[in-house]
Parts: sequence; structure tokens; C-alpha cells
Amino acid sequence: MALGEEFKSSGVTEKTPENIPFGAGTIHKGLKFDASGTKKWNFEESLVGATSGGSKFEIIPEVTQVEVDGALVAVAELDVKTGETASMEINFAELTPDIIKAAVIGKNGTESEIEGYSSIVSKARIEKGDYWENIAFVGKTLTGTPIIVIMENALCTSGLSIEGKNKEAGIGKYTFRCSQKIGADLTTLPYKIYYPTTMA
Repeated sequence: MALGEEFKSSGVTEKTPENIPFGAGTIHKGLKFDASGTKKWNFEESLVGATSGGSKFEIIPEVTQVEVDGALVAVAELDVKTGETASMEINFAELTPDIIKAAVIGKNGTESEIEGYSSIVSKARIEKGDYWENIAFVGKTLTGTPIIVIMENALCTSGLSIEGKNKEAGIGKYTFRCSQKIGADLTTLPYKIYYPTTMA
């Protein structure tokens, strides 16, 4: 065999199309799989709203390297996972009462003096109901198979900021943070990534 004959110019294989995420995906609140009944996800009922500019999710482990005298470089097996963060950054093109209340950590006003309008007002404390049961990103591969990321106990930490421009939609950017419930394992976050079993 000649030198370099085994070298490939591309990493593309037959499994490549089913391993490539493609498209902006959709954002869901309270996404669930009915394991005992329909055996389906509630994709349509849990949709939050249209996005523009896509969405981004991040899951970042916090790794601490134990320092030892004499070691001048990173040492394998001296790394300790000391925490993690998980969040989604979403560009919603829609502005709904649900999104507004989550962003400002507000509540429904008790009354509105303007006919045809309801009101959303500030509140002093974050309550259990301010955490969304879950927020989910549903994307697809090139072959159309869903890849699902679910982050439980999601709290919007970014606030509300929308800039109106001529001939442009007012897009709001919102960050939702995943958090663990009191009484659960406080060393890990409750996120799940569902990927097709056919993937490599």
C-alpha cells in the first residue's frame, strides 16, 4: 500500500446525514411523551411561539483540576466535575403574555381600566410557578429525525428587551436557565437529550 493511500479526504460516511442537525428547530414549554397512551410527544400543544434568528442551547460542565506540586501541565485523572450550567437562548418573534410574564418575572394585574386589554405587573418574589416545568428545543437531522433537548425547572433570567425597527419584526432574545428542585440530587442538573438510536 502506497504511503497515504489509506488517507481519506473527507469524514463523510453513510451515517453522516442522520448525525447532522439542520434548521432552526422549535421551542416548547411542558413537552411530554405519553408513554402509556398515544406513544407520542405533545409537540403541537407545547409550542411556545415562532422564532427568528434561531435558538441556542448550552450545557457546560465545570471542571476543576486538582493542583499538585511539581505538575506544570494538566494531569489526566486529576480533573473533578464541580458543577454544571445548562441554558437556552431563544429569539422569539412573538410576544405573548406567557413570554412577557416569564421574562419580567411578573404576574397578571388584578384589573385593567382599558377595555380590550389585560395587564401584566411586577412582583417582588420569584415563586414556584415562575419556573417552567420544562423548556425544550426540538431540532431535526438532515434525514428528518428529531433531536430533543429538554431542560427542567426553567427560569427566564434575561429580562425583556425588544427593539422596534422600521420594516423589521421586533425580535426579543430570552435566556432560560435550567435548575434543580430542592430535595433532588443537587450535584446534577435535570436535563435530557433524546437522540435517535440509529445515530453513531
